[in-house]
Amino acid sequence: MFRGIVAAAIVAVAAGCSGPASFGGSGTVLKVVAGQNFWGSIATQIGGTHANVQSVVTDPNADPHEYESNTDDARAFAQADVVILNGAGYDTWGRKLLDANKSSKRKVLTVADQLGKKEGDNPHFWYNPAWVATVADKITATFKSADSADASYFDEQRASLDSSLKAYRDRIAEIKQKFSGVKVGATENIFAYLASALGLDLISPPEFMQAVAEGNDPPAKAVAEFQNQVQQKKIKVLVYNVQTSTAVTTNIKHLAAAADIPVVGVSETLQPESATFQEWQVAQLLALENALNAEALVR
Repeated sequence: MFRGIVAAAIVAVAAGCSGPASFGGSGTVLKVVAGQNFWGSIATQIGGTHANVQSVVTDPNADPHEYESNTDDARAFAQADVVILNGAGYDTWGRKLLDANKSSKRKVLTVADQLGKKEGDNPHFWYNPAWVATVADKITATFKSADSADASYFDEQRASLDSSLKAYRDRIAEIKQKFSGVKVGATENIFAYLASALGLDLISPPEFMQAVAEGNDPPAKAVAEFQNQVQQKKIKVLVYNVQTSTAVTTNIKHLAAAADIPVVGVSETLQPESATFQEWQVAQLLALENALNAEALVR
């Protein structure tokens, strides 16, 4: 299967599909491929009219960890001026495509590398607000490097993005001010970075959350500990990944419902697909804040 992907990529390169499209002067339009649409959304907003961004992983009903590349992906990578990957083992399929189509002209931004992270670390970097800003800056710098004639335009777009992220930052600050220290649970470590930014005390067994994130069965001891936390109402809200459902996580959700603990879903890709990064995040934060408010009223 992979030989077919390589062949398709080689054909695309041979067709002369490298280098940014240009319509004269600063009319350059960069061809950008993002491994996932959360980074793709940010890249689209920064690139504006000078970048054509294609996101590979977009399906809101599928687990991104299980994505398998195809010949269309190989072709897109071969044509790209800029490729943005998450890294840390989250999109190894993308690294394979790059290795099969080496190019000195193509610029590659791997988020994990920029953050000093490696495979084995929690790869859900887009749930860390500070890192979102860092990555946005790195994308801007990469676009400016690839298309220096439009550097000032990309800076303006970055400033505009920063303004549009205000509601996202404000919601985070509000939740932290109101609920800092509140104990919560999560079925997966996708929520770990955001919980920290919100000042929430995420007490679910780390072994449970990591195992689910990696597609493995959690240790029996961790499952029992988590079940006890829920049944004894030691957590005020349960957060779960709507794109990763197993018998074990479903059981935890049922236990939470039985204990009248609010359950809030979060996702790994944009929901809906048409949403911007900030619209998606604000909607999830609002759902979480409403759940925390409801639980506070009960107390």
